[in-house]
Amino acid sequence: MRLLVVSQYFWPEVFRVNELVERLVARGHSVTVLTGRPNYPDGELFAEFRADRARFARYAGAEVLRVPLRPRGRGSLRLLLNYWSFVFWGCLLGPWLLRGRAFDAIFCFETSPITSALPAVLLRRIKRAPLVLWVLDLWPDTLAAVGVVRSRRVLNAVGRLVAFIYRRCDLILAQSRGFFDAIAQWSGDPTKTRYFPQWADGVFATGSAVEPAPETRPFDGSFRVMFAGNLGEAQDLPTVLAAAKRLAARGDVHWLIVGDGRAAAAARSEAQRLDLQARVHFLGRHALERMPEFFAGADAMLVSLKREPIFAMTVPGKVQSYLAAGRPIIAMLAGEGARVVSEAQAGCCCEPGDDGALADAVAHMAALGRDELERMGTNGRAYAAAQFDRERLVDQLEGWLAGLAGGVDGCEAGPASHPRHPERDRPDPLP
Repeated sequence: MRLLVVSQYFWPEVFRVNELVERLVARGHSVTVLTGRPNYPDGELFAEFRADRARFARYAGAEVLRVPLRPRGRGSLRLLLNYWSFVFWGCLLGPWLLRGRAFDAIFCFETSPITSALPAVLLRRIKRAPLVLWVLDLWPDTLAAVGVVRSRRVLNAVGRLVAFIYRRCDLILAQSRGFFDAIAQWSGDPTKTRYFPQWADGVFATGSAVEPAPETRPFDGSFRVMFAGNLGEAQDLPTVLAAAKRLAARGDVHWLIVGDGRAAAAARSEAQRLDLQARVHFLGRHALERMPEFFAGADAMLVSLKREPIFAMTVPGKVQSYLAAGRPIIAMLAGEGARVVSEAQAGCCCEPGDDGALADAVAHMAALGRDELERMGTNGRAYAAAQFDRERLVDQLEGWLAGLAGGVDGCEAGPASHPRHPERDRPDPLP
């Protein structure tokens, strides 16, 4: 198949869409990626990209076309400009960069913002190709949950935008079953939504022994709780730090924070205010390839989200990575995320926003014997292999894409078929 992937984020930024493109190319498909210029998460263009842009024009055999966009920078205004610059240039230059090309299907990777799907919607119309949208972040629910938007009028306007996008998709993939009702509310057609969870990044699926990262060595002999990933508002770091304060008198418990994000500076300040420098350690952001080393230097992995209805529907991507790495999990989650950890028998769960419950969960895990912790890790790895196997999921996606591209029902309760491409033997029309 000739596939177009539209994503605001792409390699050398670290997202699962990178692996998806790699696997589709490896299966013999011709893949073109329309994306922006790499600037996530620091908010500035990657130095190596600025030095040699041609080096980033291909990835794993896929052609990568990049449109200009305003780097994220710091602050809400620059973030908003970043979002809309991809929409503007994606819609203006995307059709031009792709002129004369026909595609069997378009796949859009939709983490925040939902606006990143607008170029894909336009290209669906121009190319007359079916559009598949992978929803990893629910808007407008997420905007309300993290407090970015409080105006009901604005949230309703975003909802209308979401409905506009969803109703122009031929298939919508939800990373959590908890998303189904919210997607149906805006799409108006529950039959075209399918469950398509995230898988663990490939670096965690080796199953081989890894030496712990040197950065974790100073904490050997203690019970090490590690949080790894994005440090944002949704992760509720104030509650995590409040739990650490409750256990501050225990010299055998250390909290290791690996990652960075928009809430990192505030979290460091709060840890200092609480006098937690001896118990909470910010180890910085590191390459994905090094994460197995860091995980190996932890006794339990922490995943947390704020207490909001939207987050109860979500399974954070790090859950799959923690499971595949075979590490016990402490989950300050509700809903779908907590269900996965409990069903896997891979750790313990507590209610979001409850620092006392989180402190108790950490104390409970610290009291367990090594054999019990290893059993949880083994359970998690087995569950990840059964439920979140990447190759099986890509098989499923490949079938859906082929069904849509062929104009037949490739899904269980299938979305409406999409017509073949009458323009294939002539240049694509310009917008």
